[in-house]
Amino acid sequence: MIRPLALALALMLPANAFAQVPQAKPREAVAVIAGEIRARYFSVEKGDAIADALEAEAAAGKYDALTDPRDLASALGNRLRPEDAHFNVIWSTEPAAPAPPAGRLQPPGAAPGSAPRPAGLNPARLGNYGIESAQILPGNVGVITMRQFAHIDFANSDDPAKRAVDAALAMVANADAVIIDLRLNGGGSPTMVGYLVSAFTKPDADIYNTFHDRQSTLTEKPDQFHASPRLDTPLYILTSGRTGSAGESLPYTLQAAKRATIVGEASAGAANPGGMVPIPGGYRVFISAGSPINPITKANWEGVGVQPDIAAVAQGALVVAQKHALKAIIAADPKRADAAWVLEVLEITHPESIQPVHFKDLSPYAGAYGSLEVVAFSENGTLQVRRGRRPPLVLFGISGEVFGVTSDPLIRFVFERDAAGKVIAVEQRDPFGAPQRQRRDP
Repeated sequence: MIRPLALALALMLPANAFAQVPQAKPREAVAVIAGEIRARYFSVEKGDAIADALEAEAAAGKYDALTDPRDLASALGNRLRPEDAHFNVIWSTEPAAPAPPAGRLQPPGAAPGSAPRPAGLNPARLGNYGIESAQILPGNVGVITMRQFAHIDFANSDDPAKRAVDAALAMVANADAVIIDLRLNGGGSPTMVGYLVSAFTKPDADIYNTFHDRQSTLTEKPDQFHASPRLDTPLYILTSGRTGSAGESLPYTLQAAKRATIVGEASAGAANPGGMVPIPGGYRVFISAGSPINPITKANWEGVGVQPDIAAVAQGALVVAQKHALKAIIAADPKRADAAWVLEVLEITHPESIQPVHFKDLSPYAGAYGSLEVVAFSENGTLQVRRGRRPPLVLFGISGEVFGVTSDPLIRFVFERDAAGKVIAVEQRDPFGAPQRQRRDP
């Protein structure tokens, strides 16, 4: 991911800035990168094999023509990524931070190889520590959308990342089902992953991934468990091919523990954490220093991704999950009219379901009904209900004389006809209050 500050700095560089930075020749750069992989990759055997192959390719002249360091970095990244989805090579004029210890996983939340930040700039804070939004959908389904997992410092009682995720969890605390949207989540810190897992599972459950490097083992189990875990609330997690790294760890763990239903597309398949290692000449290479093992599956998601329980096109996965959540709510309480109404609208309007009911002639419904005005649009099979200066409500046919509202699935308009078939009244209904009837003006 290109950080906004880095992009802005790059755009301000003079045209010859790249030529002004001392650069290693292609063979020299490849030799150093191969050596770092040999020294740092979590699997000694595989690290040696990758390094041997790179050195042989460089000796054969494969990279000699790539004199622009940007081209060499891109080519090496593309060459290495099939070996491990976390492999990446970049070239930058920004100063680099020191490399992490060889053969060891970085401490949770650290970001070795990143450029020093300007004073006061905290990208995690600018992104609300990964929490993009928390909301309640009609039918009382909670949705938390996360773009990344920020580091939680459990030793700090007022840690801002923990406060952010606690606020999101509080927002959906009264929801009858919860959806966590990770479709654009590229990863982050295992500390937030572990804490979120604990918000939906029993304390101290043996379900957390352990990460093994060349010398030690780290765990994703949080230093603090969530105080009020939701053990029975239906839980759905949305994934896509963009969901990667720590973004995959959460659904993988909860799926293995049979605590969540995964909806969407298979995730990226990048399991092995590590860090950026600076190379002379402005290059940096991301090398995986460890690999996770799940105590239930005895494996991880590298190369295969987290497989959805309910396959759906990523773009429509939220609606698919919402429909399943509403069905779970109705199954638990068949009297939940609000959930049933919302589900009915989704079944009609969702493109993978049946098509909306269109009426050939909507003109019989048009007219004034007390404070309401109904306008018909036969070309697209919709009606508009207008009331004074309020924004108009767009209606679509559900069945017979029943119409839904596109902007609010908890509202129905039901038209009434007399014995001769003439529309004489309209009634506005919702699942909670008395209907409001308006007779048609003479």
